Amino acid sequence: MPAYPTWIEQFPGNLLWSNACLMTKAMAPYGGSVALAEIDEVCQRLMTQQSDMDAWRREWCALGARLEKVADAAAAQGHQHTAGNYYLRAGMYWFTGERFIPPGPLKQEVGKKALELHQAGLLRRYPNMEQVEVPFEGGSLPALFLKAPHAKGPAPTIVVFDGMDNCKEMSVLFNGLEFAARGWNTLAIDGPGQGECLRLRDLYARHDYEVAGTAAYDYVAQRPEVDPSRVVVMGYSFGGYYAARVAAFEHRYRAGVAFAALHWDLAAWQREIKRRHEQEPANTAQSNFHFRWVMGCATADEAIAKAEKFSLVEVAPKICMPFLIVHSDVDRTVPVASAHKLYDAIGSNKKHLKIFTADDGTCYHVQADNRQVAVDYIADWIGDQW
Repeated sequence: MPAYPTWIEQFPGNLLWSNACLMTKAMAPYGGSVALAEIDEVCQRLMTQQSDMDAWRREWCALGARLEKVADAAAAQGHQHTAGNYYLRAGMYWFTGERFIPPGPLKQEVGKKALELHQAGLLRRYPNMEQVEVPFEGGSLPALFLKAPHAKGPAPTIVVFDGMDNCKEMSVLFNGLEFAARGWNTLAIDGPGQGECLRLRDLYARHDYEVAGTAAYDYVAQRPEVDPSRVVVMGYSFGGYYAARVAAFEHRYRAGVAFAALHWDLAAWQREIKRRHEQEPANTAQSNFHFRWVMGCATADEAIAKAEKFSLVEVAPKICMPFLIVHSDVDRTVPVASAHKLYDAIGSNKKHLKIFTADDGTCYHVQADNRQVAVDYIADWIGDQW
């Protein structure tokens, strides 16, 4: 397997930090949510602190705090657009800083700050965006609804569920901005085990994600801006499982998209992650506590046991709608074999698999190294379904 370029492998031999850094760099093309010079400034300081896990939090959050002060000053002077830009970057850096904090009060505090700053930036920069609550099992799921500008009447709408490491404040930018440019609405939603639900509402991951998918459809279908006959469900990374599960059981969606296929056998993958942490910890993109936190479990073994239910073996054949899978041929997070297995098992005769190669300009999981390539491909495919 070829080595990744140096800008991707920011910390050579340290996949954990390099992957986390790339997730932040990947936001650079979208709405001014990060600045590469600021990222480089932090990484240069971290280069000599890799044995100190708390240095990650200190450096990223210090940058976020510095930018927050600039944003506050701009807002006080009435310069709301400028304030929005600084809040966006501050929020992304706080979110990055939260990544390796173990579950507990500090993680919740940092996560809450990240979400607040993100939202302060988004709502200033995008007047066609709303914070909304999607009714769900006696409570609600937090979401961002980005209206298609200049739409004349009800428009197509994409419901986007996050991955394991992301949040709606990110996906509404790298997916929603492109969809809006094509005349479509986006509901970027944090489901159980994701974003705000995980950090502030103690809602953990669950295998029966069609429950959240149905709630999202019911919500968008009653909005006057939405054409209920043209609603697509999409999930990226871990959300690739969720999108497939929703598509199998909630047939009111027009189509489904797995922006990277999730592992065919989630429990087996997590057992491998556990083994790596025990024997070769530098060769993993996931902390040793992240998965159990997402699952709401006290130990890795309990989380792996819960993951046994996260299988598409008997679910994928139930998918009868048009369904797209996009994946990288050298994905080190989810092996490409999982994408082929999912594709082969899907029952729909309108299924499509796109495997990106280096010739396409991208080689990383969820195309974090060149995300626009994948988002354009997905949007073109969705547009062909109308």
